Amino acid sequence: MTTPPIPRLQIPSTNFVESCGAVLFDLTSASKKVCLLHCLENNEWLLPKGRRNIREHRSDAATREVTEETGYACHIHPVTMSTRAPAASSDADVKDEARTYPDLTEPFMFMMRPIDGGASVKIIWWFVAVLDGEEGVERGPGEKAFEAEFWDCEEAVRKLTFESDREVLERAIGLMGGAIV
Repeated sequence: MTTPPIPRLQIPSTNFVESCGAVLFDLTSASKKVCLLHCLENNEWLLPKGRRNIREHRSDAATREVTEETGYACHIHPVTMSTRAPAASSDADVKDEARTYPDLTEPFMFMMRPIDGGASVKIIWWFVAVLDGEEGVERGPGEKAFEAEFWDCEEAVRKLTFESDREVLERAIGLMGGAIV
């Protein structure tokens, strides 16, 4: 038996959970604002995300979870970004390298972190989303464990509890044409 030249990590479905989330922007105000969740039990500030259901598209899971947790209806927002995924029109042997494409609604980042004491992993796919409708749209109830609040982008980055969430938010802000000083 031959050992592959590049190490592999194989994880069976019993040892991973797939989650999807989105950075939710409000583009109706003069300056971009982003929605954060205040977890009341732990006093943590987070980005909305949750588990993907069987047979659910990742982008649908992201918008469903954002709406469930925040109460705000939203949709995935197209951005210009680089990805190693080839365009549908690419030749089968196109070189595996990052290329920049406009109007993508693909995940812009994913996170993998250990759970169950390291026996399993959680994979989180991140998307960019914006509020549905115009200013003054009615908000649903959201989850009782969270309070959803919109913050100016720079303040939102400072407010987040976890560095990994700050990195996700900073990248999303960059994709939306913003810069964090």
